[in-house]
Amino acid sequence: MTLLLIQQIADTAKHLADTASHITQPITTQPEELRFGDLLIKGGWVMVPIGILAVLGLVIFFERYFTIRKASKNEANLMLQVRSSIHSGNLESAIALCRNNNSPLGRMLQKGLLRIGRPIKDIEGAIENVGKLEVSKLEKNIGILGIVAGIAPMFGFLGTIAGVIKIFYDISKTDNISMGVISGGLYVKMVTSAAGLMVGIVAYVCYHILNMMVDKVILSLETDAIEFIDLLEEPSK
Repeated sequence: MTLLLIQQIADTAKHLADTASHITQPITTQPEELRFGDLLIKGGWVMVPIGILAVLGLVIFFERYFTIRKASKNEANLMLQVRSSIHSGNLESAIALCRNNNSPLGRMLQKGLLRIGRPIKDIEGAIENVGKLEVSKLEKNIGILGIVAGIAPMFGFLGTIAGVIKIFYDISKTDNISMGVISGGLYVKMVTSAAGLMVGIVAYVCYHILNMMVDKVILSLETDAIEFIDLLEEPSK
């Protein structure tokens, strides 16, 4: 009987010890998942102008991209038709072809055809003026992309600096300089710098892509204009 009582006491003590060990065991918590959307919201008011710049940059890029791409299509067929009409002496047909083509090259050639009969220098000047006008139309709003590329990172740095100022202001009021308070507020404000740099880099790349496309169109127009002037000078050779 005594042995049975001792065994029960021992079992009870063991059970209490196991329970106590479970209670005193440290509780591990999973770190909070970092969500991209939450970071953008925590970035503060500076994320609003950065977002506006991002949308503006994308709208300008795609609008200009498709416009320039349309203007850069190969117009070799138009040159062949104009050459054929001039050789056959059908000037009106050549003018109609250029008018119906509705392209930068078509408008340049039309202006040159309307000046036939005048000195070559006058024809070259008229074509050059139309070419400058067409290029300026293609370059419309591209400069805004350059502005976006420049000021978007500045807005990002502004947000970070404003966040750091607020952190130290809160520390001065609460006299709490724990690493958790500093790092917790600082990593959120660094989001503005990352967002500003990202928008700036994308806008910078898009700006140079459009400029390269415009340069390609300019080279093509200059080549076709020289070919057209040579065509007009052929009878006098």
